[in-house]
Amino acid sequence: MAIKGAVLGDILGAQYEFVRPADLDWKNVPILANNRAGFTDDTVMTLAIKKAILDNADLVKTMVEIGRKYPDSGYGGRFGKWIMGEKHMPYNSWGNGSAMRVAFVGEYFGDYKEMQEMAAKTAEVTHNHPEGVKGAVVTATCIWMAKQGKTKEEIYEYVLSEYPKEDYEYSIGYSLDEIRPRYIWSESCQDSVPAAMRCFYESSDYETFMRNIYSIHCDSDTFGAIAGGVAEEYYKGFGDIDADGIIKLYLDKDLYEILNR
Repeated sequence: MAIKGAVLGDILGAQYEFVRPADLDWKNVPILANNRAGFTDDTVMTLAIKKAILDNADLVKTMVEIGRKYPDSGYGGRFGKWIMGEKHMPYNSWGNGSAMRVAFVGEYFGDYKEMQEMAAKTAEVTHNHPEGVKGAVVTATCIWMAKQGKTKEEIYEYVLSEYPKEDYEYSIGYSLDEIRPRYIWSESCQDSVPAAMRCFYESSDYETFMRNIYSIHCDSDTFGAIAGGVAEEYYKGFGDIDADGIIKLYLDKDLYEILNR
């Protein structure tokens, strides 16, 4: 389940979102190492979109209804106002919120065109800037490709075509060794999506994917939510990580029920 990979990535990544030690031993630190782990708005919105799709319900209404139950989950400023306010219009955002919530789309839809169209719809309710829409579509498409058995190189080439090195500072075309020294914490799709996908590309299983995220001073919970679904689908699981145990430990009853529908 790609959505499970995204949720686990959010929970584990939350450990280092804002408090990553400069000398973190990311290759050897326990995968679940401190009390800052936990679900964030990434998980809340990912599961809201799943519920809306399965119930054939209005996206905005469902996102607002579920989102208001978790006011302290870490919403960005404009999105928090969108959730809590009375007007729910798109606001031309290119933030990575559109990419971190789209995992179920890539998992659920078998038809390529339908998948991409729905990914765009989930973005456009708020993140209707072209980069916001692209981030969601690319993320869902990578999940879809992994589920369809595409190779890692095919996924890489697709992401590179969308985020070429000549136009994007953290293109997937740059190695993690090149990205680490110069990456500046960013909440944009255009920075987060290709860099998160590079973390997947250089991994050998779900654990090394997460450790690659730990190696960068980044929006780590959202990196985990963006590419966690790709890693889960590609590697067909989580290896030695007790994903079910961790997810059950941190999610509340309502979110856990949506996840396992």
